[in-house]
Amino acid sequence: MTDTTLAARGVALDLLRDVLRKSVPFDDAFDAHPDLAGLEPRDRGFVRVLVATVLRRLGQIDELIQACLAKPGLPKAAIHDMLRLGTAQLVFLNTPAHAAVDTAVELAAARNAAPYKGLINAVLRRVGREGIALAAQQDAGRLNTPDWMWLSWRTAYGTAKARGIVEAHLHEAPLDLTAKADPSSWAGRLDATVLPTGTLRRASGGSVTELPGFDAGGWWVQDLAASLPAKLFGDLRGKRVFDLCAAPGGKTAQLVAQGARVVALDRSAKRLERVTENLKRLDLEAELVATDAATWEPGELADAVLLDAPCSATGAIRRHPDILRVKTPDDIAKLAKAQGRLLARALDLVRPGGTLIYCTCSIQPEEGEAQITRLLARDNRMERWPVKSAELGGLSELINEKGEVRSLPGMLSELGGIDGFFVARLRRRP
Repeated sequence: MTDTTLAARGVALDLLRDVLRKSVPFDDAFDAHPDLAGLEPRDRGFVRVLVATVLRRLGQIDELIQACLAKPGLPKAAIHDMLRLGTAQLVFLNTPAHAAVDTAVELAAARNAAPYKGLINAVLRRVGREGIALAAQQDAGRLNTPDWMWLSWRTAYGTAKARGIVEAHLHEAPLDLTAKADPSSWAGRLDATVLPTGTLRRASGGSVTELPGFDAGGWWVQDLAASLPAKLFGDLRGKRVFDLCAAPGGKTAQLVAQGARVVALDRSAKRLERVTENLKRLDLEAELVATDAATWEPGELADAVLLDAPCSATGAIRRHPDILRVKTPDDIAKLAKAQGRLLARALDLVRPGGTLIYCTCSIQPEEGEAQITRLLARDNRMERWPVKSAELGGLSELINEKGEVRSLPGMLSELGGIDGFFVARLRRRP
């Protein structure tokens, strides 16, 4: 095993610890790891795939490890994580058995865990022999889903849809792109399919920055579901639009490209730097303000307001499997309170006759449908403006009985799926 190979496994072990025991979001832990820059691009890609696979398949992996231990009871955390990394390679990543086992044993030696080399070798060799057959018999979607999430989705959507959600999470999402203009032309250059809403979809993998049109600013990365809210305002040419909680800026870019005069807000000046970078690459302009939308006082009201509220992101687990491991029911309750405050403030920023769109990338009803129900019950200045199927390219499956957009992982499987999202469109009464 080369020093580079060992270093890559060491980084993966550190990242797994940070996510599982420190509740650090995977992307943050990945970007902050001091040894990552020293790895070759191929090794960095392997680390990302390996850790994401463990996070996505953790329930299955732990059950497989337990089945292959000679005695019941799991080893201490660091050894357990080494076994998780090895099992992921053997069962889900098609790594040759000798490579997966040998690297795990050497990693134990490098991390002052030499007394456990025998255990690691024995367990992983058995996983190599029996793991794939055992995994085929597992209830994968349910095993990989925390109980509280499963129960909340089953209660909200029924068993069949909850099953569709958890099974969709087993697979990495495709790469979705929004073209600044002429999506059909870009589809050919990018080897992409044009979805009914105009989103470009291609298989995941590879470097986004090396795709045709990235440097020229012809498109940006944005999931199909995330692209829907900004499409629902109608004609925005010349209109004043506030984009609250704007980072990373995909919706900001959409609004500007649609001809709006956009003021984009975010509490984090650092996150707004990314919006600035994206807009510069795309040759688009907006006014950026680093402030708390809940207390911001504009000089004049907006014709339209988009509130993409901070949320649990449980709709984006296909792209961010660490959400399965770091979010808790307490997070949902805290976020719902913050969303309610932001939504009430957003209403005050819309001129009479103007439009407010509220959205979250969450599939928790507390962060979506319940927010709108409470708002309309306590404030009669707003009314629903139901979304029509034609506005979504005919994707009527995404519209609920109240005219709100509610997408779930598991929907649109014939097109490659969709992230979970909620969108409500409201009109302020004159």
